[in-house]
Amino acid sequence: MQLPPIRIRVPYSGIFRAATRRPFLSTTSPTPTPTRFSLANSTSTTLRLSSSSPAFAVPFLHRQSSTYVSSDDDSDLDSASSQQQLGNSTLENVDAWRSKLNTLLRNKDEQEVVSNDKKDCRDFHQLEALANRMGLYSRQYAKGIVFSKAPLPNYHPDLDDKRPQQEVILPMLDVSLLRFNELDPSSKSTRVCNGLLMGLFKSGRTTDALHILDQMLELNSEFPPDDFTGEVVFGELVKRERPGKGLADEEIMGLVTKLGEHGVFPDTFKLTQLISKLCGKRKNCVAWELLHGVMKLGGPVEAASCNALLTGLGRERDIQKMNKLLAEMEELKIRPSVITFGILINHLCKARRIDEALGVFDKLRGKGEKNRNGVEPDVVLYNTLIDGLCKVGREEDGLSLLEEMKTEKKNRPNTVTYNCLIDGFCKAGNIDKARELFGLMNEEGVQPNVVTLNTLVGGMCKIGRVYSAVEFLNEMKGKGLKGNAVTYTALISAFCGVNNIDQAMQYFDEMLSSGCSPDAIVYYSLISGLSIAGRMDDASVVVSQLKRAGFGLDRTCYNVLISGFCKKKKLERVYEMLNQMEETGVKPDTVTYNTLVSYLGKAGDFAAASKVMEKMIKEGLKPSVVTYGAVIHAYCLKKNVDEAMKIFEEMCSTSIVPPNTVIYNILIDALCKINNVEKAVSLMDDMKVKGVRPNTTTYNAILKGVRDKRMLHKAFELMDRMVEDACSPDYVTMEILTEWLSAVGEIEKLKLFVEGYRVSSNPSSLQTSLSSRLEL
Repeated sequence: MQLPPIRIRVPYSGIFRAATRRPFLSTTSPTPTPTRFSLANSTSTTLRLSSSSPAFAVPFLHRQSSTYVSSDDDSDLDSASSQQQLGNSTLENVDAWRSKLNTLLRNKDEQEVVSNDKKDCRDFHQLEALANRMGLYSRQYAKGIVFSKAPLPNYHPDLDDKRPQQEVILPMLDVSLLRFNELDPSSKSTRVCNGLLMGLFKSGRTTDALHILDQMLELNSEFPPDDFTGEVVFGELVKRERPGKGLADEEIMGLVTKLGEHGVFPDTFKLTQLISKLCGKRKNCVAWELLHGVMKLGGPVEAASCNALLTGLGRERDIQKMNKLLAEMEELKIRPSVITFGILINHLCKARRIDEALGVFDKLRGKGEKNRNGVEPDVVLYNTLIDGLCKVGREEDGLSLLEEMKTEKKNRPNTVTYNCLIDGFCKAGNIDKARELFGLMNEEGVQPNVVTLNTLVGGMCKIGRVYSAVEFLNEMKGKGLKGNAVTYTALISAFCGVNNIDQAMQYFDEMLSSGCSPDAIVYYSLISGLSIAGRMDDASVVVSQLKRAGFGLDRTCYNVLISGFCKKKKLERVYEMLNQMEETGVKPDTVTYNTLVSYLGKAGDFAAASKVMEKMIKEGLKPSVVTYGAVIHAYCLKKNVDEAMKIFEEMCSTSIVPPNTVIYNILIDALCKINNVEKAVSLMDDMKVKGVRPNTTTYNAILKGVRDKRMLHKAFELMDRMVEDACSPDYVTMEILTEWLSAVGEIEKLKLFVEGYRVSSNPSSLQTSLSSRLEL
């Protein structure tokens, strides 16, 4: 904050006064006047303002227009005699002012000299030249002249009648920088430079600051950097990036190196911040060079800085460099902390290198190789390792570590320990063991938290024990442990998964009333469940709630809604969804187009279905086997099997998408229904040639066809193929064959078929099957 103005009058021939170092200010104005400069043209040296100021030049020294001179001057100055008299007087006046200005320069407490004498105003041009040679600034106002050690404003409230139309405000930082640049190198000091660096960095003028720093870092500089310089520079380097004001990573590396060559290093805190900043930007190589540069120059390096680099390397799974850095720490006698080994073990576990993590852990416990670091494992290390073991399915090894923790006084298991193990057993589907650990947790006096609750509830829901999850939640509520958004999300998703939408909606309402904010997953689960259940009005209500909550529909959600509206034959809502997708920038995918093709085909609008397929291809999406299947199924439903066969033949000949079992099943079933069983049988043969495996649905369809055509020998062949394909009959198969074979007296062959034997009508084959049964 600028101090109030002080005016000091110093008698000197009764015509001038000296002021303090602060800029000359009006005594009547309570607000300090900023330093200002005229826009008048000048042939003298000029200063270009910073990029944040208007791009015009500001004169260092200002020669004022004669209109500022008092009108009381005698009009006979132009006469020859007066010129001679003026010359002698001017010389004497200049000599007198030389003495005054020298006094000003020697007096450190004075900033400027002011005169309102008419003679001095008359001789201003000569005095201005004198001041210029002496390195001072000068300015002529309407009622007087001023000589100063700093640039002067173009308006002075005491010496001007009125304010000029245009003024230039130059911040004091620019003035200071200007004066600094004019100083001789021998007059500059590290202290002055540090002050300027602070101001320039603070105002975001990084380029100007780096220019001064470059001067300080020059070889044999008379004002080299010191520790305070380092505090200023390193403090700036660790700050958050600001647009247009930050430094490139290579520049940071260069500055740290240059300052290090002058014996100026960042302290542990700032070095750690710099490394963390670089690693956070995925610049591990630069961070590595930075740390090793400080090491090489002999700067202080402690475990915290190494830990920051280890974290960055671990994030990139660069285990080799992590081990190398640990070896270097040991070589340079940088003592690691328990955090150091925690970082290493954590990232080894994340990389699924559990055995290596156990090896490091065993060294700390004194097993095998002697622990030379003097670091003992803590609870966090135990928990990290237990979590890593559980994530790779080694829950029993995690239990062994739990038992080891129980025998120690320092590292007793806590809530996190049990949560890791419970999570591991839940993911393995062993809910009973997870519940057992939960009981043990209570016996040991370890309090469960909401993570424990969510882990168990989520585990039960995943294996279908939804009502057990509800009972457990209610039990925990009774003990004062309430669920959060994660708890309700698991329950809502589970109830939607078993098509119990009413229960899902009940927990959704309870979630809202308890103050938990649903996330997008909750809304998506409800929309999907309601749409699949055909409750499209309720789904639309949830969509509105989702939008009010600030979420948007994703492609999957749009697809579910479009499918639901198609099933309800609400075409206008389908188009509404498609328009919304376009407006929100969500592009339809293959699933979207397949749904539309299927709906339009079933509706008999094959022309529209073809247009949808054309648009799909135009959008760069290739029709899938589902797309072709939807069209073929639609034609078959309309009993236009010939057109369906054309598309099938097109798939076989020109399409890169071969038909699958589902398409064969659709066609075989459709052909059998129109009594073209021979064609259906040929498709069965085609499946065998092309390696498409039939399933029970395929055999059921063809068996119905051959039954209706009374093709018993073909039925026996199909039964043998079914045995060969290891395709188990279902109740439909048994219903077809039992009724038919009983009627024709071939029930014995049905028994052979059920037991997995061939039933061919070839007598030798039948005899072989019977002999095999007798031997058994």
